[in-house]
Amino acid sequence: MTRVLSGLDSLNRTLERLLYLVLLALLASFITFIIYQIASRNLAFLPRLFWTEEFSRFAFQWMVMLGTAVGVLHADHFVLEAFPRGSRADLVTRWIRDLACLLLGVLFIVHGKDFALSGLRRNAMASGLSMIYVYSVFAVSGIFIVLFSVQRLLHACLYGMNAMEASLNTPNEAEVIPAIDDTDLLPDALATPVVGDAPSSAARRPLS
Repeated sequence: MTRVLSGLDSLNRTLERLLYLVLLALLASFITFIIYQIASRNLAFLPRLFWTEEFSRFAFQWMVMLGTAVGVLHADHFVLEAFPRGSRADLVTRWIRDLACLLLGVLFIVHGKDFALSGLRRNAMASGLSMIYVYSVFAVSGIFIVLFSVQRLLHACLYGMNAMEASLNTPNEAEVIPAIDDTDLLPDALATPVVGDAPSSAARRPLS
């Protein structure tokens, strides 16, 4: 199982890098299309390309769904913690979270396949693009969600939920910021005692 996890981790890392490139291209296309639409409405010499409005919506839809898959891998979605961290109830809900993501990915694949095939009978109005390229976003996103969820669950089964989250989750800034020592707020002349002199209590007291 460890070898399976290692292979899955290598595959998902490659897919994640690919997704970042695709998302970057989609974002650049989305911004370009929106800017052109604004410019064409205000500059008479620019032709009105109505297909740019469709393509901007299609790019946005793909960004949302592919970004959702990446969010599943690193648990970047909004989370409401209802139980104390580290309690048994908290551990159970974290398992339910990842199992629910896996189930959602399976549903996206099963029902998204039929939804994508229905796009073969439809075309976009302005561009004439077959809607299968748009409707297939759910099935594609579901594949990534399943792969990422299986990695998280397998890692948790082998090494524990806490070890998996420490390895895969995006760090929580509120938890990783170390406590600031009071002496860090003092000037060096006050925080560091002179050699040969005993540090006085006044010198170690924070400035008010």
